Amino acid sequence: MFGLFKKKSAKEKMMEQYKKLMEESFRLSHIDRKESNFKQHEAEELMKKIEAMTD
Repeated sequence: MFGLFKKKSAKEKMMEQYKKLMEESFRLSHIDRKESNFKQHEAEELMKKIEAMTD
């Protein structure tokens, strides 16, 4: 209950965005492989930024 108004950190927001990109990539893999690869590349670049934040 006390976590209701807790603001998310930048890392948490980026992880959510990463998860959404990977889900979108998976969904697109059945329809449009090129677009799926593009989404996956975006997600990988985002993960590199996240990892750079933790180092």
